[in-house]
Amino acid sequence: MSDEFLLPAFSFRITLTRVEDRPQPAEGKWNPSVLGTTGGFAECGGLELEADVKEYLEGGRNDGVVRRVGRVKLSPIVLKRGMFAAHARANANTELWMWLTRMVSGELPVTRYDGRIQILNPHGQAPLATWTFERGLPQKVSGPTLNAKTGEIALEELHIVHEGLWMELPQ
Repeated sequence: MSDEFLLPAFSFRITLTRVEDRPQPAEGKWNPSVLGTTGGFAECGGLELEADVKEYLEGGRNDGVVRRVGRVKLSPIVLKRGMFAAHARANANTELWMWLTRMVSGELPVTRYDGRIQILNPHGQAPLATWTFERGLPQKVSGPTLNAKTGEIALEELHIVHEGLWMELPQ
């Protein structure tokens, strides 16, 4: 009998750290500026890589094709969270919207974030699986779908395009 068990999809942690705040090799210290510290994300998608495979047809070979490895296709990371306010009379937290707005308006330098997505053990403490992406930019921010009949929480959605995604090996 195996000691393996299925990982929970409901217990996870997401950290977005500004690229400029990464520790430099000589410094050894790290004081990250983290996006979204007001509240966690309720959903995360886009943890996928897809290989672009090139097919070559060889003359005289009618029973198959030659396949070669091409570039990897990276999907955007899609994060969803409830909209937050400091208290009942405060305005909504706008940091996700401002990240995209500043980039689109041409503010320099463009703020990029590295991200770490961790599946945690059932007690929510130790990471069991970790994905890391680097140099993320906001591609899309969506506000909530408003419907007075449902009574649902207002959710906002953030799509982050990035320059690399990998699953880290356990330590």
